[in-house]
Amino acid sequence: MIVMKFGGTSVGTTDSIDSVAQIVAAAIEKKAECAPAAADGELEANTPGALVVVSAMSGVTNTLIDAAQSAAAGDETPYRDARSQLLVRHQVVAGQLIEDGVERAALGRLFDNRLREFERLCRSITVLGELTQRGLDVVSGVGERLSAPLLAAVLRARGVKAQFVDAGELIITDEQFGGANPLMEPTVTRCRDRLLPMLQSGVVPVVTGFVGATENGVPTTLGRGGSDYSAAVLGAALDTAEIQIWTDVDGVMTADPRIVAGARSMDELSYEEVAELAYYGAKVLHPKTVTPAVDRKIPLRVLNTFNPGHPGTRIVERTRELRNGVKAITAVRDLRLITISGRGMIGVPGIAARTFNAVARQPANVLMISQGSSEQSICFVVPESEGEAVIAALKDEFARELDRHMIEEIASQTDIVIVAVIGAGMKGTPGIAARVFSALGAQGINVIAIAQGSSEANISLVVLQAFADDAIRAIHDTFELGTE
Repeated sequence: MIVMKFGGTSVGTTDSIDSVAQIVAAAIEKKAECAPAAADGELEANTPGALVVVSAMSGVTNTLIDAAQSAAAGDETPYRDARSQLLVRHQVVAGQLIEDGVERAALGRLFDNRLREFERLCRSITVLGELTQRGLDVVSGVGERLSAPLLAAVLRARGVKAQFVDAGELIITDEQFGGANPLMEPTVTRCRDRLLPMLQSGVVPVVTGFVGATENGVPTTLGRGGSDYSAAVLGAALDTAEIQIWTDVDGVMTADPRIVAGARSMDELSYEEVAELAYYGAKVLHPKTVTPAVDRKIPLRVLNTFNPGHPGTRIVERTRELRNGVKAITAVRDLRLITISGRGMIGVPGIAARTFNAVARQPANVLMISQGSSEQSICFVVPESEGEAVIAALKDEFARELDRHMIEEIASQTDIVIVAVIGAGMKGTPGIAARVFSALGAQGINVIAIAQGSSEANISLVVLQAFADDAIRAIHDTFELGTE
């Protein structure tokens, strides 16, 4: 059995939804031809069939969120317009791909009911003048609750036995609204109880991505881009043979092809490598996606909905090492480098702990840390949007040390980018850092800070925004990543 997740661009138009239905139908047929039957009451990884996870149609989640935020500000027009536009958009797809009038009518009623619920919620938000994160979770999950039943109906129109399932009935989470964490034990029980009978009877469950619910049934979301995470959670719960992430590119690229003309799709990556890429800006996978797959050692594959014949990128526990150790280059932008410095820091215990406790109280996300062995300074990188609050917190925390000049300065630098050089094979390969710095030096690019984790799968460099693209191209060329 496989899990197939389709993102927003994959279900963004009538034609693309039709393509998705063809891909799923072909996969079901192929699995039925080549897989042996499972024992009674069991679902083996090689059992014929598939489970489909689907995102909202492209742009829908943003429309819903913008409308709800406008409602909180007292403007009712956006959510009323959104209701009408989204109803028409989904009905058009149903009208073009589903011939059965009874099926279309049932879908139309479902769309109308879901969007009326959305409108009522936005009306309440307007009255209250407040949009809580809990309320936003309900609003932002509406798109998946429209697209999943639509795709299930389109599959049925193609002769595939498919049934819509709301992930709120399957994925049980904590109450961290806006980025909930699945509780795997109850989730596994729910998934097996609900999905196994369907799969064993040849039904393809079409499940909403991105959403879940607390044990009390309160809707939650797994964070933006969380449909990838949904697919991995469901795949782990069912111990599937493979988790497929269908998107709009031919797998995971060696670099952003908009920056590097010679970037290519990679055949294979390790869990560690793809986690580093996801964390440092690669948009193909949600950063949390690999976690359930790693726990169960389930392979993932990134594939292109618009080029289904391409083999994509397979993600596994271990891969063959490349001769140069480096596999890909990625970048995180819109960052700020914050530096705490002073001779009075030397030998004083607790400075780092106090620094990051102050940062955590904001809370702020620290993407990289670098400290010299002299202990005269410590620098770290946070998103630009969090920079001012972090600096204010640090000045408050170290007010006494600043007055006494034990700490001489808390400074920051804007318009910076982290360029991350990724490859598990870098470990034990001499000269990697030297080649990276030589490549940048030849282009006259100054490295402001550097960090490398003990795993040695990632070297992170801080450069100015103006030089980031040149840095990526220079490193990509130096390690000849554009060739097999």
